[in-house]
Amino acid sequence: MLNVSSAEWNQIMALFFFPFVRILAWLAVDPLLGNRSAPNSVRLGLALVLAVAIAPTLPPAQPITLVSGEGLIVLLQQIAVGLALGFTLRIVFAAMELAGQFIGMQMGLSMATLYDPVNGAQTPAIGQFLVLTSALVLFAMDGHHQVIAALWQSFRDVPIAATPVSGRGFLVLVDWAGTIFSTGLHIALPVTAALLTANIALGMMTRAAPQLNIFSVGFPITLGAGFLTLYFAILYLPVIVERFWRQALETGLSAARGLIGP
Repeated sequence: MLNVSSAEWNQIMALFFFPFVRILAWLAVDPLLGNRSAPNSVRLGLALVLAVAIAPTLPPAQPITLVSGEGLIVLLQQIAVGLALGFTLRIVFAAMELAGQFIGMQMGLSMATLYDPVNGAQTPAIGQFLVLTSALVLFAMDGHHQVIAALWQSFRDVPIAATPVSGRGFLVLVDWAGTIFSTGLHIALPVTAALLTANIALGMMTRAAPQLNIFSVGFPITLGAGFLTLYFAILYLPVIVERFWRQALETGLSAARGLIGP
């Protein structure tokens, strides 16, 4: 019969428990799985599978007692690192939704909203379209595999240990959150510029022909120009999404390193 001491059993539990907590914290805010449509059982099962796969590949860590003050500190650190990794990825989809809101307002579709069961709120139809398109692009370019690789790399960069907590990681996250507006405007800029040109042309037509009913003519022209420009802009969307996604993964690892350390 195999005899395992309490210290050895505690070490085995710590080997799998702390990676499981970090992965579960990441899944809680992940843009694809951290929503209401993903059952909790799926997230728990996926976190358990990834923890079992990743834990044996990690370098030996110092013994940590689960039920202790040191174990509590390490537990909170793993939660913070997991949330940081998931938050940086969620910014990507938030920027896409903001870009859709900008485009919808310029096209006169600000009232065209859909109920999003994931977030439990009304979201712009164009924003939902860009979010779904971005998700398909990420799966096509193996973005989910890149996330798992970055998650594994986080255990190399930020090993499981009772190290001091630093505030540099929070500054990285705050700075990264500002890219929602810059990236959203960058994506919406072609459509916005085309619609601005169309509105200027409609204004000149109104001055040249005052009898022209601008309301009956302007809306179809604006709508058509917006959809046409959006079609050509989407052709470049995969390049933007891929670059933004890789930058999000690098920022997540940088924030994780900044949260734990001197």
